[in-house]
Amino acid sequence: MTGASDKPSGSKAPPKPFTVEEGHRKIRSFVLRQGRFTPAQQRAFDEAWPRFGLDYTGTPRDFDAAFGRAAPRVLEIGFGNGEALRFAAKQDPSRDYIGIEVHAPGVGRLLNALAEDGSDHVRIYHHDAVEVLENEIADASLDEIRIYFPDPWHKKRHHKRRLVQPAFANLIVSKLAPGGRLHLATDWQDYAEQMWDVLDATADLSNRAGPRGSVPRPEWRPQTHFESRGQRLGHGVWDLLYDKGGT
Repeated sequence: MTGASDKPSGSKAPPKPFTVEEGHRKIRSFVLRQGRFTPAQQRAFDEAWPRFGLDYTGTPRDFDAAFGRAAPRVLEIGFGNGEALRFAAKQDPSRDYIGIEVHAPGVGRLLNALAEDGSDHVRIYHHDAVEVLENEIADASLDEIRIYFPDPWHKKRHHKRRLVQPAFANLIVSKLAPGGRLHLATDWQDYAEQMWDVLDATADLSNRAGPRGSVPRPEWRPQTHFESRGQRLGHGVWDLLYDKGGT
């Protein structure tokens, strides 16, 4: 695991990790594993960030101004190397895409890909997703939220670090417009069970496949390297689709 001192030259400082209170102790929902940051990824921050990046300000964001148009918006939380987000944006230019990721190498890789594709309907944050959701995204403003293969924190004593918890579920539901969709995918059955426990009990959410149900991988989600790795390890893959009620 790397720390703040390992950030690439010229990049912003790593974001503060999301924490939840447990008594008087703070619990991180992620750790910064920055990995190797290549010269090409550094150039992406230098050259493509002004075009595709959104600097966190902690104040409500005017996304119509950021994108230069009014369109339905899709948010992907924790996009990793950006494979799924890039694919979706290329297939669906009618909607605007927002990605959030804390790990700099993945952000740099996606910046390069977006520049190559000319995907000007995509904007990305290099920041903690919870802070962005709480402070920059208006309630009922998102058409869809996607969370693909979040860190499973597979050891039982670490389950409290998992992202999908009741408070987080209530937060993301508040950002979905009525009729909006929540799509999650995991290759850990134990985490799928926790997702069902949390989301099936969350007000205003309806599981499209019924209680504790999952669906085949939708066409808008490509098979990622996380999924392929999980299948090689003998894991199943669960796609969970929820709709927000209301009018």
